[in-house]
Amino acid sequence: MSLSTLEQGVVAQKRHRPTRFFSRLGPVLWVGPAVLLIAGVVLWPVVIMIETAFQNISPDGFIRGWAGWRNFVFLWQEPDLTGILVRTVIWVATIVVCTMLISLALAQLFNQKFPGRRAARWALIAPWAASVMMTAIVFRWGLDANNGVINVFLHDIGLLARFNSEASDWLGSPGSAFAWMIVVAIFVSVPFSTYALLAGLQSIPSDVYEAARVDGAGVWRTYLGITLPLLRPAFIVALLINVMNVFNSFPIIWEMTRGGPGHQTSTTTTFMYQLKQSYIGESAAMSVVNFGLVLLIVLVYLRVTVWKSGTAEP
Repeated sequence: MSLSTLEQGVVAQKRHRPTRFFSRLGPVLWVGPAVLLIAGVVLWPVVIMIETAFQNISPDGFIRGWAGWRNFVFLWQEPDLTGILVRTVIWVATIVVCTMLISLALAQLFNQKFPGRRAARWALIAPWAASVMMTAIVFRWGLDANNGVINVFLHDIGLLARFNSEASDWLGSPGSAFAWMIVVAIFVSVPFSTYALLAGLQSIPSDVYEAARVDGAGVWRTYLGITLPLLRPAFIVALLINVMNVFNSFPIIWEMTRGGPGHQTSTTTTFMYQLKQSYIGESAAMSVVNFGLVLLIVLVYLRVTVWKSGTAEP
């Protein structure tokens, strides 16, 4: 007895159900390991961090019970916190603005053809390829008040002759130490931003510039009306990554001054580590504050970009 057309369709559909199930399960098998990695390396530590911020923990690491909001109250009562927050804003704003301006100029330069361009590009990679901690240590040695190579050079060219002997102890004064740390941070941040902007410049079609020349647009009008708008997506990405990297910067400050004297060259990141030595719960509270600031930065980035298309809003 032969099956009707409808019955044959039902049987075929039942046969294809396992195949459809496994085909839908395929993407999960590809994405699953990444999701587990993010959950284990990112989300779970965040949960532990938030939990620690609400616990009473001894300096030896023993949990004494629930502390509620006490760690946050103690944190906001820290006498140096206001200065540290202001210094963090100055640290991030100064480094990011200077880095992006210098990188924009270098990217424009490296986008031109000139003798030795390849060697210059390779040389720019060196500060980025080297360890940030190693770079900070080298600058600390170079700024040594007695025989640092930077001080010796400045003395040889006569710049230090105008000052007293204490002026050469750059890392002994909070103001000069903070300024030099900003210089080092810009030095290690420029290469990445330059290459990110250079990639953006090289992605701009040459036909656009030819059309601008036909229309009689000058150099500055072309740069302001074509180059900068088309470079905006790459600029925003480089800006966001720089803000997050500079905000979380630890090796430069720690290796050059340990955040001292006192907390006068500390940012929120190094201050968090300093608190960990004696006040683990309060340090965790500072970590939660830092995490909230990072989330705020990401939300601002998502606000000024189109998430699905990955291009900046007009």
